[in-house]
Amino acid sequence: MPQVPAWPPRSTPRLFVDQPLAVGAEVPLDAGQSRYLRTVLRLKVGDPVRLFDDRTGEYVARLEERSSVTIDSLLAAREEVPDLWLCVSPIQRDNFALAAEKACELGVRQFVPVEMRRTQIRQINASRLTKRMIEAAEQCERTALPQVEPLVRLEKLLADWPPERTLFFCDERGGVPAAPAMAARPGPAAILIGPEGGFDDSENAAIRRLPQSVPISLGPRILRAETAAIAAVSLWMSAAGDWRD
Repeated sequence: MPQVPAWPPRSTPRLFVDQPLAVGAEVPLDAGQSRYLRTVLRLKVGDPVRLFDDRTGEYVARLEERSSVTIDSLLAAREEVPDLWLCVSPIQRDNFALAAEKACELGVRQFVPVEMRRTQIRQINASRLTKRMIEAAEQCERTALPQVEPLVRLEKLLADWPPERTLFFCDERGGVPAAPAMAARPGPAAILIGPEGGFDDSENAAIRRLPQSVPISLGPRILRAETAAIAAVSLWMSAAGDWRD
């Protein structure tokens, strides 16, 4: 007996749409999305498209004559996201965007840029970071995106720190091994990554005074900031996040 082909096909393009979606709705596409589907992929009217909205889930839709699609069915509800924040000092533009992209792929809930004394980049382009996250989510079949928070000074971040959230402080001066420390402290967590020049003495002391702070080591090698972010998030996901499932 012949097998029924999977629907929609795995080759079906995925797009993020920044509005709530529902079965039966006709959803307009922006100019870039319409050009991508019709000119680059050469889709025709009636061809399937997968959409997700970072609110309700992922849907299969069909392309219409106009620059729109009509939603046929729900494929999956929005995924559960581990309660992990990535707090990281802004660094050189492309490397910071890379850290944001990988934070999305790995399953971070919030991406928090933090200004420190040795931070060299004092402004962020939140829309550019979000665009990189959207591109990663479209390719990696994510149905959720990290929330990009406004740039915050380290002093304010520490002053407003929620009492129930562990702060894993990636300290280049040394700390406990990361994976066992993370496994021993399940629950809401955050990872703090410093700038290229590292934390200064007063910042290091202030972070260590925070009751929820756990200084951790990422091993014997010095890592660039974006590498440290990716490594630390991967360790947390395997030790305390949803990689254990």
